[in-house]
Order: sequence, then C-alpha cells, then structure tokens
Amino acid sequence: MAQPSNTYDSYDNANSIKEDIQDIIYNISPDEVPFMSKSQKTTAKSTLHEWSTDTLRSSAANAHIEGDDTTATAVTGVTRLNNRCQIFKDAIIVSDTDEGLSKIAKDKEMSYQILKAGKAMKLDIEKALFDNNAKVAGSSTAARELAGAPTWLTSNTVAGSGGSDATGDGTDARTDGTQAAFTQANFDTVMQGIWENGGTGIKSCYLSAFQMNKALAFTGNNNQRANVVGADERVINSVSIYLTPFGEVSFTPSRENRSRDVFIMQDDTWQVATLRPMKNVELSKTGDNSKRQLTTELTLVCKSEAANGMVADCTTS
Repeated sequence: MAQPSNTYDSYDNANSIKEDIQDIIYNISPDEVPFMSKSQKTTAKSTLHEWSTDTLRSSAANAHIEGDDTTATAVTGVTRLNNRCQIFKDAIIVSDTDEGLSKIAKDKEMSYQILKAGKAMKLDIEKALFDNNAKVAGSSTAARELAGAPTWLTSNTVAGSGGSDATGDGTDARTDGTQAAFTQANFDTVMQGIWENGGTGIKSCYLSAFQMNKALAFTGNNNQRANVVGADERVINSVSIYLTPFGEVSFTPSRENRSRDVFIMQDDTWQVATLRPMKNVELSKTGDNSKRQLTTELTLVCKSEAANGMVADCTTS
C-alpha cells in the first residue's frame, strides 16, 4: 500500500515533535574493588606507615631431665616493615554556563562528574594495590608510590621459568618469568604452602576472567560446576567456593589485577591504611568556571605474607 498524496506525516512534522529521551543515564562501566573492600581498614599517621611482624620458632623435641638447670632459648626480635602512602587525586572543571543549563537525567553537572570521578578513583586504588610496583619514597619532584601486593609475597609462590620473588619488603618488584598455563596443580601447591606456613580460614582467590575460565576446569570428587539443572533448565558453569585439604577458597574475578597473576589471599592479613580519607573540596575560582578536587592518601599493609600466595606468570590467551 502507498501513502495517499499530500499526506502530512511525522517526517514533515519533525520540527514540532518533542524529543523522546529517557530521563536516566546508563553506565555499565564496572566499579567493583574486591581486594580493597575485603581488606581490613586502619589509619595511617605519617606518609611512611610502619608495622611489625613476628614468627614462632620452629618446633623441636622438648624433653628435659628432672631437676636440671634451664637454658634459655635464643629469641629473635620482631621484623619492622613499612610502605609509602600514595596520593590519589582527580579534578573536575565545569563552565558556569554549563552548570546553569537544564540537563537530561541529572540536576547539576558537577555533582554528576564528581560521583563518576570517585568511582574511577577507587579503581585506580585497586589497581595500585595489585600492581607489581615497588614503593617510592618520593621527593619535591617525584610522587610517592605504594608497594603493591606482589612485592610482599615470597613464601608461597609459583613462577614461570626465569621468574623470581621480590625481596619481600616492598623495596623491589618481582621478576616476571616465562608464562605458562594456570593449572590446578600449581594452585594446590600454593595452597599447601600457605597451610604449612600457618595460613588459616577461608581465602580469596583474585583472578582475571581468563584465569577464572581455567579454574572452571578444576576437578574434584564432587565437581558440580557444569551440570544441567532440569527443574529450571539452567546450565551451571561457575565456581564460588573451592574446597581443598588445606582450607576453603572463595573465587573472586577481578578486573584490576594483572591477568598473568593469580592471588590467593587471607584477607584479614591485609590492611588499607588511610592517611587522608577521600575528600571533595572546592578549588579557588580563577575564571568563568567551577573546580572541585577529589583527594585521598593511603597505603597497603601486609601483616603476614606467609598466609598468602600467588601463581605468577600465567598465560593470558
């Protein structure tokens, strides 16, 4: 069928039709920060945040003659560690004209942009906590940087050929090795090491989407990760809790750690020490615009590296 001649339709009336725009803004960018969220929180009082760790002596045969003289056991002092507080900052400038305009799905542009910046800064922090980055003392011309998780782990690690651990005090980064596929055998080796070194409780395994798919192939005597459920026709192909002889592990996909690194963490042995909580401040006005700044300053504390581990140098494709 054809349209009758001289029909006045919606195309002719385009200049009179109101816009049809939803009063909502969709943003699917991820903003999860599982490692930072699960780590304990504490307060830093200096840009150099310090803490102490200690260990028990090794077990030994302990039997003595009745009435004998007692010889004191040799004891060692605590180990003193530290990390640098890193400044995280973002700023937004919005013209005064734009701030006064009527907007779709938002009242004030500055408020909306500050909210976005805060979420993005949390991702920056999560990335820094996972980075294979040594601490930097900083100066008047260089920024302070915190040492990320890989620089502290030495007791329970599996690395590729040529890969090696850092010193373990945050002063240097670990050396990357030749990449090899992430395997259940390597995962179990790290779990065994953690248990032998005193790690207890449920662990969190932080890994990329690619490595998560490798973990889905882990086998066990009750592998229920890939079964069709007849009642609702769902196909289950996931793993949340992995039971091992050395404890439970909660698998948590992470977007901010390097895909080549798989971390097995006891979350209560990590702290985020905050010197300055995130603050939104107005900057001085220098023109026909408004400026606001988000700032926070914090560092990472590793209370007991031996309760944690990693499988490093995993292939990523």
